[in-house]
This record gives sequence, C-alpha cells and structure tokens, in this order.
Amino acid sequence: MLKFLNKPYPFNDDLRRNAKSILFISFGVIVFLFLFQPIEISSLSKKEIFYLVTGLAASTFLVLTLNLIVMPSLFPKLFISNKWDIKREIIWNIWILLAISSSDLLFYSKLLGIFDISFTDIGRIVLLGFLPVAVLIIINQDRLLRSHLKSATLLNEKLIGKKDRDEKLIQFESEYKNDELAIKPNSLYLINSSDNYIEIYYEREGAISKSIVRSTLKKAEQEVGEYDFIFRCHRRYIVNINHIKEIQGNSQGYKLYFENIDSPALVSQKFIPYFKKKI
Repeated sequence: MLKFLNKPYPFNDDLRRNAKSILFISFGVIVFLFLFQPIEISSLSKKEIFYLVTGLAASTFLVLTLNLIVMPSLFPKLFISNKWDIKREIIWNIWILLAISSSDLLFYSKLLGIFDISFTDIGRIVLLGFLPVAVLIIINQDRLLRSHLKSATLLNEKLIGKKDRDEKLIQFESEYKNDELAIKPNSLYLINSSDNYIEIYYEREGAISKSIVRSTLKKAEQEVGEYDFIFRCHRRYIVNINHIKEIQGNSQGYKLYFENIDSPALVSQKFIPYFKKKI
C-alpha cells in the first residue's frame, strides 16, 4: 500500500489550464444547483436563491483559485511536479474538499442562520464540495492520459526513425569502384585511417572482417554523422561505442579495445570531453 502511495503523480502546475478548470467548475456548480437542487431552495425567495447559488459558486471559485493558482505561485517549492506522488495528491484533494465544504457551510450559515441548518443540509453541502474535487480528479486523469498518449506517439515516432536508421546502410565510397563498401551501422566496430586509405572493421556473419577503402577519414565521418553511437575520437580513428570491450588510460589519453581486433583505437586529449559525454 505504501509503495502505491509513493508512486509518482505529476502535480498539475499549468496555471492557465487550472484557471480554465476553475471557471468551468464554478459555472458547473451553478447549473448543478438549479438542475438537481441538492439543497432545498423551493422555500426560499428569489433573492435568497440568487444569493445562495451565486454565493456557493463564488465560494468554490475563491477556494479553487487560492489552492490551484495562488498557493502554487507563492510557494513553488512545495508543488514541484516531479516530486509529487499519489499520497500528496490524495491529501491535497482532501484538503480542497474540506476547504470548499467549510467555505460553503460558512456562507450557508450566514445566509440562513446557524440554527436553521440540519445535519442533512450539512451532509449535502459536503457532497456539494465533493463535486468540484471529483471534476478536478477527472480533469487531471484526462491531462495525464493526453500527456502519456502524446509521449507514446513521440516515442513511437523515434522508435520507427531508429529502426529506419538501423536498417539503412552506410555507404563508404572509394576512388576505386571495386573496393566500395556498404554495411549496417550496428555492424561497424571501428575505422582506422592509414595514409590515403581507411581500414574498416565490421561484423559479418558472426566474425570480424576488415575492408580497405581508398578514401579519407573526413569523408567517413560525414557518412556516419547521423549515428550518435559512432563518432570520431582521434585524428586517425572513428569508433562505435556499442562495441568497446575495454578502456585503458595513459598519459596521452585512452586506448579502446574491441573483441577480436588486435590493435586498440586511441582517444586523443582533444576528444576526451566529448568521449566522456558519449560514454
């Protein structure tokens, strides 16, 4: 139970949305009182009915404004969205219920006189105070649902984009057509520049293969630029961080070791901050 109560529940800190909700709920109180008459108003004069309905609506409006707009604005550290949880949300809703019910009861007693209020009327006023809280809970659930649906849509778009990128082949063009190479991004291990050639180490059919392409490391860097897990770490090397087996440090920088590749790749001092960020 305690684990459930401590689950995150983002606080609704959208003040503009809250203002719209307050107006909607306050108007809804007026409509609800006229349509369902939870409090007996048939015996009241038209003037008393007007005061009662507008007063209860105004009471609801003021309490909600104080709790949903004024307090979060004055004390933002108490209402940090990512630190809010189900337990706090329940306590907060109970507090709003008590505040609305107390305010409505105070107004009702001032209008009709404290001795004219029955326990039935008190119960009905408390239930009337529950109505705005119930609407707030529904609005918050709708907010969270929309937020999660939007987030899921964006994640799906990113997932599809990632799949498209993974299925796309990296084309290493050569000055000689016969040694051009096309491989999947995930299969690439490292690229080593050697004079006018680049040595490309990649996985093929479960084994490490090496191909030599007459090209420059700068051109190769342009080809792999859209993949954030492949980056240049030295004037001679481009590596895939997903295949790094071990990292060793020395006075010049780092050495990166890969499975079934004898020679390590180097990380120069210039690229160390970027390398650390990537890792």
